[in-house]
Amino acid sequence: MTLADAASRTAAVSSPSSPTQAHAVLSARGIEAWHVESPIVPLIALAFTFEGGAAQDPEGKAGVAQMLSRLLDEGAGDYDSDTFQERLAARAIELNFHAGPDAVGGSLKMLVKHADEAVELLALALARPRFDEAAIERVRAQMLAGLRYQQNDPGVMASRRFFAEAYPGHPYGRASSGTIESVSAITRDDLVAMHARLIGRGRVKVAAVGAIGTDALARALDAAFGALPEGGPLAAVPRVAIAGLGRRIVVDLDVPQSVIRFGTDGVAWRDPDFIPAYVLNHILGGGAFTSRLFQEVREKRGLAYSVGTSLVSHRAAAMTWGYTATKNERVAECLAVIAEEIARLTGDGPSDEELQKAKDYLTGSYALGFDTSTKIAHQLVQVAFEGLGIDYIGRRNGLITAVTQDDIRRAAARTLGDGRLLVVAAGRPTEI
Repeated sequence: MTLADAASRTAAVSSPSSPTQAHAVLSARGIEAWHVESPIVPLIALAFTFEGGAAQDPEGKAGVAQMLSRLLDEGAGDYDSDTFQERLAARAIELNFHAGPDAVGGSLKMLVKHADEAVELLALALARPRFDEAAIERVRAQMLAGLRYQQNDPGVMASRRFFAEAYPGHPYGRASSGTIESVSAITRDDLVAMHARLIGRGRVKVAAVGAIGTDALARALDAAFGALPEGGPLAAVPRVAIAGLGRRIVVDLDVPQSVIRFGTDGVAWRDPDFIPAYVLNHILGGGAFTSRLFQEVREKRGLAYSVGTSLVSHRAAAMTWGYTATKNERVAECLAVIAEEIARLTGDGPSDEELQKAKDYLTGSYALGFDTSTKIAHQLVQVAFEGLGIDYIGRRNGLITAVTQDDIRRAAARTLGDGRLLVVAAGRPTEI
């Protein structure tokens, strides 16, 4: 019986499940996936991630992990790039790969009737990528073109400089996309070596959502990932805290407004204080139109079109990170307003009403991130990657509801601290 036949038969007798009812499936070869079965439409979505990403790039070769992710579907096994892509297109199979600081991952979406062929192509891409010279040079040219274009983008320049200053001499301080010099220096041997280190069954996390039953999924896991080696040893990524707090740095660009990046300490997703910090961040700058920074910087003073903050969580570092853009002559004023609002929030805390509204929004909007099978799969695999437990999605809203003012004060002390920020402005700000 094919995977498609087994999946269709299971879908016909099953009822749909929610993300909170995910269960673990273990294949014969030891590959585990978190599974949500839903026969509503004849689709299957897989998401997967391998531990180890751009932080594993060799010294002087930043961009290897990203180039690897772009080349995995550029020909595999007996199929060159054009033939491989034609096979995907003929069956409307969506296969994508991506690389981040700590992981290389991807997703696969297919109709149930094409499940066997889709899984076969995924297995080839992971285990037997060709790394043909023509494909390498094509992808290299695309990456270099992007890097040259970004040299005139204030937002990209500000972000790159910010992380370089925040994590000097550390892998997180390098841009995942590399530099013109480093991308030009990447060889086929670098890609082969990175593939051998990262793409291993021993460090993969998988989530599957859709019209596929447990037995069919177990066979698909072995077909897709079972033939992979365990994977090579990863280089240790040392823990690091954000550097340069209190500094203001200018990237000189001849533009009428400055793009600003700012940041301070943070807590990682695995940290017990992450949920309080997440609620605090929503109040400060993560809540779009309702956040304090949006109200003070944009609505009351018209200093910027957009302003916001988010929590950045890596394996070995965490920060509270923010962004805005304003006229060169108003940069100092904008930064003063941001600093004042951080001080007010850490000193006085939010009102009880403000805290309750934040919790109501964060719990009420959570379900919007689960409206497609692909979104559910990505959420599940991220939770698995972070080691939060298969029941996290079901517990998450309860954790937010339980946040108290004491929790907020503790999170503020750990993240916003004394209010010092590392600030990078790309433009020609005055009086900074």
